[in-house]
Amino acid sequence: MSDPAKVRRHAERVRELVASVVRSQIKDPRLGMITITDARITADLRDATVFYTVLGDAAAQASTAAALESAKGMLRSTVGKALGLRHSPTLTFVLDDVQNQVKHIDDLLTAARSADAEVQRLAAKAAYAGDAQPYRVEEDDEDEPAEGASSTDDEPRGGDRR
Repeated sequence: MSDPAKVRRHAERVRELVASVVRSQIKDPRLGMITITDARITADLRDATVFYTVLGDAAAQASTAAALESAKGMLRSTVGKALGLRHSPTLTFVLDDVQNQVKHIDDLLTAARSADAEVQRLAAKAAYAGDAQPYRVEEDDEDEPAEGASSTDDEPRGGDRR
């Protein structure tokens, strides 16, 4: 097992190397407007996953994926030489779906805001369903002391001796 800090450094180095090689050395016309967003490498430093995004439609994404697959061997040898490891890591390219996730979250937030606005609009027009005094009140004169009569609250309670 390798040190996690060492694995992170190697993953960042793989990302930088692949990005620079894709930008400067690969001249494949199928390669679209690509951005290498992230790279992850296993603890044994044998397998690396490279995440990328492509500007354009599904056809541009498919052609870029094909271009990366055809350049995988050259990229692997370049990464292996630059890292100086005993074994060059195998490279796997994965389309980073961040743009679709951002769009989905924006759609969810828009739906939540419109639902909140609808609830506020309905609450502004709403009235209480019951009476102003929802509890039953019995009007008995026996429970209330008559005017002028002293209440039992003024008398000393148990425990007060004089």
